[in-house]
Amino acid sequence: MSVIRTHSRSRSRSYRPAALLAVGLLLPLPVLAGCGGDGGAGAELPGATQDIAAAPRSKVADKGALTWAVDALPATYNVFQSDADATAQRVAAAVLPTLFTLDVHGRPQRNADYLTAAGVVRREPEQVVLYRLNPRAVWNDGTPVTAADFEAQWKALRGKDSAFWTAGNAGYDRIARVERGADAHEVKVTFTKPYADWAGLFTPLYPRAAMGTGNAFNDSMRKALPFSAGPFQVAGRDDAQGTLALVRNPRWWGDRAKLDRLVLRAVPRDERPAALAGGGLDVAEVTPAAADRITRANEPPRQRKGDDANKPAAADGLRGLAVHRALEPAYTQLALNGAAGPLSDERVRRAVARAIDRKALAEFVLAPLGLPAAPLGSHVLVAGQPGYEDNSDALGSPDPGAARDLLADAGWKEGKGEPPRRRPAQAGPQRPAAGHPDDKAEVPSAEEVPEFGGDGQLPEDEKDSDGGKGGLAPVRFKEGKKLTLRFVLPKGAGAEPLREVGARIARRLDAVGIRTEIVKVEDAGFFKDHVASGDFDLALYSWPASAFPATDARPIFAKPQPAADGSLQVEQNYTRVGTDQIDRLFDQASTELDADAARDLVLRADARIWAAAAAIPLYQRPELVVTRRSVANAGAFGLASPRYQDVGFRR
Repeated sequence: MSVIRTHSRSRSRSYRPAALLAVGLLLPLPVLAGCGGDGGAGAELPGATQDIAAAPRSKVADKGALTWAVDALPATYNVFQSDADATAQRVAAAVLPTLFTLDVHGRPQRNADYLTAAGVVRREPEQVVLYRLNPRAVWNDGTPVTAADFEAQWKALRGKDSAFWTAGNAGYDRIARVERGADAHEVKVTFTKPYADWAGLFTPLYPRAAMGTGNAFNDSMRKALPFSAGPFQVAGRDDAQGTLALVRNPRWWGDRAKLDRLVLRAVPRDERPAALAGGGLDVAEVTPAAADRITRANEPPRQRKGDDANKPAAADGLRGLAVHRALEPAYTQLALNGAAGPLSDERVRRAVARAIDRKALAEFVLAPLGLPAAPLGSHVLVAGQPGYEDNSDALGSPDPGAARDLLADAGWKEGKGEPPRRRPAQAGPQRPAAGHPDDKAEVPSAEEVPEFGGDGQLPEDEKDSDGGKGGLAPVRFKEGKKLTLRFVLPKGAGAEPLREVGARIARRLDAVGIRTEIVKVEDAGFFKDHVASGDFDLALYSWPASAFPATDARPIFAKPQPAADGSLQVEQNYTRVGTDQIDRLFDQASTELDADAARDLVLRADARIWAAAAAIPLYQRPELVVTRRSVANAGAFGLASPRYQDVGFRR
């Protein structure tokens, strides 16, 4: 599925774009203000999870070809373009310089393969950052990595030259100059104004040959990436077969890659269990239903239940696989479009937010997977990141009575004598794998089940059971108009869990008199044609976590501004709700070089985002990755960066 951003090729924005997550897409981002240490984990923080098949390098074979499932082959290898996708990010992490990697808590750690030192050496009158390069760092043609590469990337991404089709320029637009320092292994970067998130710049780093001209930047990396300064380099691509091969970089100076070849293969998610069973994949992210099916196939026969106990042959291909589970560095939110209609009224948005039970939804999604099931309390950090704080009290706890009062205060009154309607059907079981794991449950619209009679009550056996009081309340009207919201959801097979969450939300809204019209649309057009264009009232989609929230969260919650052509420039704020105060807090945080003070400003912005009630975080997404039991150092990485040179097969 594509990443959708609201910008054009010819026009840069002053932000580094965060990746929008749909049904199953995640773009790893460079992460957190400050330069971190050399890899020490420090004090343990609650909430962080990682589940990989860890093994010391000495126990991993120095050979082999591993096939890793991806959603699609990259449309470009230039991750700074708007059509870069998750696979482009994965290739960049294995092939190009990553100046800072992330530990298990998402904290940036200086990557000693590229930097012997990095930090702010002066704050006044200008901020100056010095990077001390590893003298062994070279591109795969033997050319040293130097300040010239940093300078070319800055000039391409600073937003002053429309010849470069960039996705954003946050941070680079604050740089005054990039130059050689005391010697060829030192890079000096001087800023025009303080920039707290400097450690997120120049990752990945491209050579000046790729960044030096608009033509090279825009087009030279569409189908090939001849450059490398990482443990792997791109070897070959077969679009017909949907494969991309990475091989060892012979000029790599760090720990030698364990694998001879790392093959990225495009496989639809619903086909991955069969590909794993048939030996066509070694590592794959899968759906909850597939994860459950594989888990049950690997249980001892005496522990299997029902039909599974009588069908050993059906599970043979799935044996020898392991399911790794973690919380993904991303969260799912309920987005409320406040541009027009009932949701332009903050009272109605707050009523929607207080009608739903986020705790029940988190338990529904995460508890069956054995993952921590607390609702997410922040728009800017996830559990396990330093400084995470639950600010949801700025909105208030779930309270259907308070929701009804807010609706009444906004002028939406209960109607009388409405014709019978149909009640939304109960969603499927908590995990599709409970019965037939590959069955695809359809979520009916709110018009598909009978409502109550004139007293506005349901029989006891029809009450909702989603962790709160259910049933259908009388429909509400204002000035003759019925309170109905269009709830847009993707219809693809991989979005089934999302649609189940949507069905539960719809029932909670019914209980306070808000009707929903569930509209299921093609996955390919979900963001571009509906979310990004504003053609929805309610929608479910996800955002990635970032250790640079002052930079990466700002465009997601920025106040929309009128554009010169009369349109509304929303950046990435698809709810179209923002305030000047939220913008100011993010701007202040981005210039605050004291990490604690910057974090406090971001948390204050988060509380105000909660109060605006346009984006309601629900839960951190589950990350379910299947590997062969022979695979080492791969799995569900959580907040941490993979070390691709350590991935391989056990001896």
